[in-house]
Amino acid sequence: MLPALSKRILSEVGPNCLWKLFRNFAIKGYARSREFQKHRSGSAFPAFVVVSATNACNLSCQGCWVSPSSPPTHLPPETLDRIISETKKDGSFFFGILGGEPLLYPDLFDVISKHPDCYFQLFTNGTLLTKETAKTMRRLGNVTPLISVEGDETVSDTRRGGEDVFKRTFKGISHCRDAGLFIGMATSVCKSNIDDLASMNFLERAISAGIHYVWYYIYRPVGPNPVPELALDQEQIARLREFIVTARSKAPVLIIDAYWDHEGKAICPGALGLSHHVNPAGDIEFCPPIQFAQDNISASDKPLRQLFENSSFLRDFREFVSNTTPGCVILEHPAKLKAFLENQGAADTTGRHAGLAELSAMSPLPGHHDPEHQIPEKHWIYKWAKKHFFLGFGAYG
Repeated sequence: MLPALSKRILSEVGPNCLWKLFRNFAIKGYARSREFQKHRSGSAFPAFVVVSATNACNLSCQGCWVSPSSPPTHLPPETLDRIISETKKDGSFFFGILGGEPLLYPDLFDVISKHPDCYFQLFTNGTLLTKETAKTMRRLGNVTPLISVEGDETVSDTRRGGEDVFKRTFKGISHCRDAGLFIGMATSVCKSNIDDLASMNFLERAISAGIHYVWYYIYRPVGPNPVPELALDQEQIARLREFIVTARSKAPVLIIDAYWDHEGKAICPGALGLSHHVNPAGDIEFCPPIQFAQDNISASDKPLRQLFENSSFLRDFREFVSNTTPGCVILEHPAKLKAFLENQGAADTTGRHAGLAELSAMSPLPGHHDPEHQIPEKHWIYKWAKKHFFLGFGAYG
């Protein structure tokens, strides 16, 4: 698996992209992960910062927590630049850029071009990836598109709320392949697509399309269109985990998750303080699907480190989740989460003024915490990466 994967990456990824992947992500990312683990008990500044630059989107996906507004809410470019600049000072050079659809953020590549020493993972649905966009990312060299695919042609249109989404997404992937980018594919696994996506056939199709890493998420029925009947049951989550660790030893593609450690124990990156989220309005949230906050970077001139480290809301949130479940609190304990947020007096940052009502309507669902079925990593490189580098930084943790 490793020789074939290495050969693919070295032959398919352009030199500029390959060099910045190695320098900006691998070397600096490893150093930051080790530093975070060393000082985690004494620091609340996350190892990785995830930013939603805009709430604009051209699709309407089931279970999406983002509500587009008219006009769209864009994080001011000077604020995004400030987040990146201040985070660099604290030794973190890796950023997840989300939306909405981040390719609808007008200043995206202008801001990224100011930070050639950083590495950016772009969470995109792929339908807006043109040849010109792919060439821009190749020129910059420090952007990896993480392109979401939600099933086959029929399932994709249903899940994404659009037409010809699958075909348009794969056209975007082909542009990225032709440009020599390091390309990822993300998928939110649910009942309607698990048979298609948790399969070697899917991985082989992804590899043939030019994908270098695949990131599996567990579907969370949140937002204005939650569709809880699509949520995986406990057996399906265990099946997904078994597939992931088995496929890692077979397929010449990196397979990422942000749910389990090297021993197969459930983790929550937010509870560990590994990653937190800044939304398009500048609100600092525990994680993207939980849209509540008490701190806002746009409304404060305090350094970002102070906002993170002095946030009693984030500190109490980490303690609450750690004492509640090592898994996903929004899936497993929505009522407890609602009570915690009410007690904190947290501001609703959904843009819908419906966050608490949506939590009230949720019923507990299985999460990835399943102590009866802990499946450790089988491949040595993943064991090492999970233990020392945390492969999969947990944007949706």
